[in-house]
Amino acid sequence: MTLRRTPSPLVAQYLLGGLLLASIVLLGGCRATLFAGLNSTDQHRGIAQQRNIVFDATHDLALDVYLPEHDGHPTTAQAPIVVFFYGGDWTHGKRQWYRFVGTALAARGVIVVIPDYRKYPLVRMNGFMQDGARAVAWAHAHAVALGSDPCDIFVMGHSAGGQIAALLATDPRWLSPYGMKPHDLAGFIGLAGVYDFMPIPAYEKDMLGTFGRASADQAQAQPVLFVSGYEPPMLLLQGTGDHEVDPSNALSLDKAMLARHEDVTLKLYPGIGHSPLLFAMSRPLRDHAPTLADILSFIQDHEPIDDRDPPLIHPGKHS
Repeated sequence: MTLRRTPSPLVAQYLLGGLLLASIVLLGGCRATLFAGLNSTDQHRGIAQQRNIVFDATHDLALDVYLPEHDGHPTTAQAPIVVFFYGGDWTHGKRQWYRFVGTALAARGVIVVIPDYRKYPLVRMNGFMQDGARAVAWAHAHAVALGSDPCDIFVMGHSAGGQIAALLATDPRWLSPYGMKPHDLAGFIGLAGVYDFMPIPAYEKDMLGTFGRASADQAQAQPVLFVSGYEPPMLLLQGTGDHEVDPSNALSLDKAMLARHEDVTLKLYPGIGHSPLLFAMSRPLRDHAPTLADILSFIQDHEPIDDRDPPLIHPGKHS
């Protein structure tokens, strides 16, 4: 008789991590399958979810909220909020794909709001920036009801979503209609974001359609050009092995912030690629980059409320 040994949960986790890393390289086009794998490892203990909350009925836009919970109920302890904008070249993406981001942070005491936004060719930049601002305004208006504080909202984004979040944190015109300013935010967290990308090459047809061909139009999309000295604190995470968004984007925004003597932290991860930087927030890939730990540390260091109880859980104490 041949006995088939079942891998232990820890061994299985590492095996799945290896398979997911391989799929990032080999199956990058199979997005639904890839994200299903990332999300299948979620642990929902200690997390409450509120899904499909409409924040813009006119454009049929919804968001999902991930909340820390205790004994099956949302925790009464005041928690920071992170509004996360996913990437996808400003042309594709779904909030449901990024459940692993919401659960990773919510399990550690952070409320996470993940909105959808309109994309090119349905809209150009003004459209998705208005959507992003509206999502932040929703979080601001509902902060107390969610168990947070309107002054404790961070914006975070990966890739194209990093550009959206960065513009919200630098260009005051987007939050202004809601009575907010960039420095009202507790912080900005950029993961391989696109911050300084002009001139746009002629072969980037979708980007030219999204942001325009004229230099004056493209300049409106560059977060680095709006740094004025009134920004919230920033955390810039970037892999040196990124072949999709050049690390010069993060270096440029870091330089602009430092020139204004602003609070900015740049962390470069040697050899880490574009998607693996974000995917390291998923349970099986957390050993590949300290993305989650660095985000949590930044949030703790920049929360405007000091008497939080209980504190954020250290990532090393959570499987």
